[in-house]
Amino acid sequence: MSILVAMALAEAAGAITVNVGNVRNSRGRVIVDICTQDKFLKDNCPYHGEAPARAGTTTVTVANVPAGEFAAQAFHDENNSGEVDRALFGIPKEGIGFSRDARIRMSPPKWRDAVFTHRPQAEVIHFDLRYMMGASGPARSGR
Repeated sequence: MSILVAMALAEAAGAITVNVGNVRNSRGRVIVDICTQDKFLKDNCPYHGEAPARAGTTTVTVANVPAGEFAAQAFHDENNSGEVDRALFGIPKEGIGFSRDARIRMSPPKWRDAVFTHRPQAEVIHFDLRYMMGASGPARSGR
């Protein structure tokens, strides 16, 4: 690959920084996948990032994402298993969340509710995790 082609490819991609809120504790890590429509809600999304969990908000940066339409999916891997632990009927035991804070109503969200357009430059998005079991986010003082 020539240097000019490599430079053009680098300019056509930008990092997506994801501020994942409502992380209930500092155990494990927060994993974020940036997915194309055909990979959404699957385990093999083409762009991936992770960071040690921080109660409250954890920031995860996913580098070199080309311009296009994507949806982000994240989970709080509290036990470092590398996958979302599930209870009876497939209910997630760990926090999960989606771009645009797409709602989870008796099933995962639809693509149209989570999709966003990424331009070829650095971008910051934010969404919160939802916990279906156990405590729901960090303890708050004064409440």
